[in-house]
Amino acid sequence: MKIYLTRHGQTRLNKDKRMQGLTDEPLNETGIQQAEEARRKLMAEHPGLTFDAVYASPLVRAQKTACIIGGVSPEDLIIDERIIEVDFGKYEQRKYSLMGPWMTLYWALPEVIPAPPTVETTASMVARSRSFLEDLSKKDYENVLIACHGGIIRALSGCLEGLPRGYRWRPKPKNCEIRIYTL
Repeated sequence: MKIYLTRHGQTRLNKDKRMQGLTDEPLNETGIQQAEEARRKLMAEHPGLTFDAVYASPLVRAQKTACIIGGVSPEDLIIDERIIEVDFGKYEQRKYSLMGPWMTLYWALPEVIPAPPTVETTASMVARSRSFLEDLSKKDYENVLIACHGGIIRALSGCLEGLPRGYRWRPKPKNCEIRIYTL
């Protein structure tokens, strides 16, 4: 099974450099253009590609991205709570520059710095990702698109790559970047 893993397009909160986590923020115009360009590029590189399934997080920014890149209607999406973005707790919607040292260090170096209170841990992200991928591996799909978020992509990527920690923190996933894996 080939997995096409993508981060949603840009939102207002991305543009304003704010943590958006579980905030249900829609794509802005740039985000829609990013998704359209990602689809064009993907189809040029993989002519005739179709998806047997298109998964998305419950958040609208991921769903809209999934519909555009996957070429499907919202009714065709498979929504899965396990691929929702990281819960940033009290840091939700804070500017990156105003998160304070603990959150800033955690988000930069989760291998060393534990999650601040109210923030989801990397262990939780990895557990969600492994559960999702385990269920996905039981499906008889050839090509699957998964549209989700920058935080949880780090855990999904690490699990798909078999990394010991279960996450690949760097490089940070860009908006509408598509990572291709074989499961």
